Amino acid sequence: MGPGPKKGILQRLDAGEIVIGDGGFVFALEKRGYVKAGPWTPEAAAEHPEAVRQLHREFLRAGSNVMQTFTFYASDDKLENRGNVLSYTGHQINEAACDLAREVANEGDALVAGGVSQTPSYLSCKSETDVKAIFKKQIDVFIQKNVDFLIAEYFEHVEEAEWAVQVLKTSGKPVAASLCIGLDGDLNGVSPGDCAVRLVKAGAQIVGINCHFDPMTCVKTVKLMKEGVERAGLKAHYMVQPLAFHTPDCSCQGFIDLPEFPFALEPRILTRWDMQKYAREAYNVGIRFIGGCCGFEPYHIRAVTEELAPEIGHLPAASEKHGTWGSGLEMHTKPWVRARARREYWEQLKPASGRPTCASMSTADCWGVTKGHSDLMQQKEATTQEQLKPLFHKAQGKN
Repeated sequence: MGPGPKKGILQRLDAGEIVIGDGGFVFALEKRGYVKAGPWTPEAAAEHPEAVRQLHREFLRAGSNVMQTFTFYASDDKLENRGNVLSYTGHQINEAACDLAREVANEGDALVAGGVSQTPSYLSCKSETDVKAIFKKQIDVFIQKNVDFLIAEYFEHVEEAEWAVQVLKTSGKPVAASLCIGLDGDLNGVSPGDCAVRLVKAGAQIVGINCHFDPMTCVKTVKLMKEGVERAGLKAHYMVQPLAFHTPDCSCQGFIDLPEFPFALEPRILTRWDMQKYAREAYNVGIRFIGGCCGFEPYHIRAVTEELAPEIGHLPAASEKHGTWGSGLEMHTKPWVRARARREYWEQLKPASGRPTCASMSTADCWGVTKGHSDLMQQKEATTQEQLKPLFHKAQGKN
């Protein structure tokens, strides 16, 4: 007899188990040459399935037990806007992404999560009916492919996230909702606690934060969400999937406001030891669905899984080679490197940047535009030089 059916996401969370998410696909695949920065659309699922499959497999090996479909910004309106002319339809991309996630999930004890995200239509002030129709087209594929649960992620406005959750609930599958907001709340100023209450009332069983901010900021924000839900007498599970970048100087719109976004963020990357601290802090706050977003590579997820191995009950396969907390360095030929084979060394290290005049902080752009602003009106054709000139001028005035 083979193994029985996998436990579902709510079964795992209800039992108090830790669920390890995966990492950031658009940033990882952009660095590898498969995704275009700017649109950040997931056509690679259809164009280069081998690249997407391999990244899923690396996250699985690092300890992930959720394979999230590579469907970020895979709505038709996003695929069409900003001159992103594709040879694949949104339906084809969503189908391919589901197949890849399922193939790799079946190689381990992993679940498949179908994901939707914020839409250009909402930012351009389209109606609730129009926006919900976009989500409906995506979840039709998820239902057809029988994903294990659904995630509405990367929403700057809780209203749009509520609409997404309402559509996702019609599938009958468990629903998670994750906002890309910080401690100040959504872009209309709705507090994290109130956002969480609205999402739970809309039907989400798991709520939390992903992207836009560093791990500790995201954990603190989920803590505020948890407190809000408990004050309202409601119940939910909690998730966090932050950036792998330090962002203490971000404004309310997160790392997209930083002048280093998106091509010079490497000096801000968290070390694996930072990730171990993040994992422990998230666990201590009561978060049980712990993963990553932009910047998270498989070794970051491995560090999260290693930190929580005592609670999980085992280390990931990816830890066999190097050991934990640098113990693999015991085999190094140089004695001063062997002396680093201990947790205390790495926990106390303050890594240098190697850049003699590198600033510790940047000044965020803080343009302050959100839903309905003319700068956010979407178009199918590429932005022209004439349209770019006033943006360049505005940017120069801020620098």
